[in-house]
Amino acid sequence: MTSPPQTTPLALHAAAATYGDAPAVGDGDVRLSWSQLLDSVRETARALMARGIERGDRVGIWAPNTHHWVTALLATHYVGATIVPLNTRYVADEAADVLERVHAKALFVAGEFLGRDRLAELRAAAPELAIGTVIVIPVEGEAPVENAIAWSELGKVAEAVSLAEVIARAESVAPDDLSDILFTSGTTGRSKGVLIAHRQLLGSARAWADCATLNSSDRYLIVPPFFHSFGYKAGIIACLVTGASMIPQATFDVPETMRLVQDERITVLTGPPTIYQTILEHPARHDADLSSLRVAVTGAATVPVVLIERMREELRFDVVLTAYGQTESGGFGTMCRPEDSAETIANTCGRAIADVEIKLADNGELLIRSYQVMRGYLNDPKATAETIDADGWLHTGDVAVIDERGYMKVTDRLKDMYISGGFNVYPAEVEQAMARLDGVAETAVIGVPDERMGEVGKVYVVRKPGAELTTEDVLAHAKTLLANFKVPRYVEFRDQLPYSAAGKVLKRLLREEKA
Repeated sequence: MTSPPQTTPLALHAAAATYGDAPAVGDGDVRLSWSQLLDSVRETARALMARGIERGDRVGIWAPNTHHWVTALLATHYVGATIVPLNTRYVADEAADVLERVHAKALFVAGEFLGRDRLAELRAAAPELAIGTVIVIPVEGEAPVENAIAWSELGKVAEAVSLAEVIARAESVAPDDLSDILFTSGTTGRSKGVLIAHRQLLGSARAWADCATLNSSDRYLIVPPFFHSFGYKAGIIACLVTGASMIPQATFDVPETMRLVQDERITVLTGPPTIYQTILEHPARHDADLSSLRVAVTGAATVPVVLIERMREELRFDVVLTAYGQTESGGFGTMCRPEDSAETIANTCGRAIADVEIKLADNGELLIRSYQVMRGYLNDPKATAETIDADGWLHTGDVAVIDERGYMKVTDRLKDMYISGGFNVYPAEVEQAMARLDGVAETAVIGVPDERMGEVGKVYVVRKPGAELTTEDVLAHAKTLLANFKVPRYVEFRDQLPYSAAGKVLKRLLREEKA
């Protein structure tokens, strides 16, 4: 049996040969078959070569989920360069910092989008930043930009490089060449660049797709941002290795998401728990035909049990899975399986996927070992050595338990745990209890200083629309489910919680408010 392709250029060749005229990407009026996607990628890759992009160069991309992102990513890989996705929420200074640190030779950047002109902001914030090639992706219409190449001009630029030349370059890409440098969210300080190679990227995406039962007949609405592992690796690359169709969504909007599910006959919908929660609570949900939905994959430190139950019973997903991974573990790690019981799916993050080992350190920290674990942090051997030990175990910073079947459950972040009256309190456990209270949409729990107890809990609560919960309701509910030292001392109601682009509550911001 021949081994599957170990680079994305060869994986794209295989997809075009296998799936041909089957739909690869559907983005509004733009519809690309796998053969057409290969043509689009080759043209953009020829343009990159014409602009002097070499193997090993770094290419940034700062844009929302559109078909351009898919082509830009695969074209960057096709010429042997490394993609550096930038968080669309970055301000210009943050983007400039990343581009400078990777010495980017080219940048794909969105034109005006949601009231922002990112390129103008970048040039104003970092006039000294020299990027040889800037390609502007049209999002809300294309307008000429000084000292930049419009997406529509790439075909003309590509004329300087032959098809034979670009194919030769693609075939020269090696499995151990870097495919991407993803930057961590920076929630605990300056972001770090995580180094991943082609064979890691493809192997982990195949393992994820296998657990998720993804196949060439699926139509996958990709809501998680492409700059994040969830959208890029469990999205674009998972589709590349299975032949599933990609339907990107540039910004999450519940009515638009439901319209896309109905009109595109979407079968796969992934994302953080908030995506499903907001769909379930939307008043127009019962008017939309969501019957095509088949697979849901979610994950976060806290996935309320009640949410998993409602996804199965009300949204009628055949397969609902929870999963766990970190940027440093290649984006993947553990995952439930379709045959698992509802209880297992609701209460664990699954077991290790193919070629992954997990175990617990003495302090309960989850450790991961695999060929999928990052090569290291960009230009930071000290942080790399602190994160990956001499035996190759990645120290995740997450506290977990592993049952006798090998199924893992994250109980919290090491840094989120607080000690109240000498007892360890894991906020995720308190949040699970809070999710059972009728009228609660979302919660976040942190420890705040207390003169007598050291620290006590504070819970931030977002009510469901129309709910009239009081502080007394919240505390009375907590007391029925939790030991006294776990019951929050303080309750604060909020209209919304601060979230990262990956869908995780930014508790650092909540703590800083109390500092």
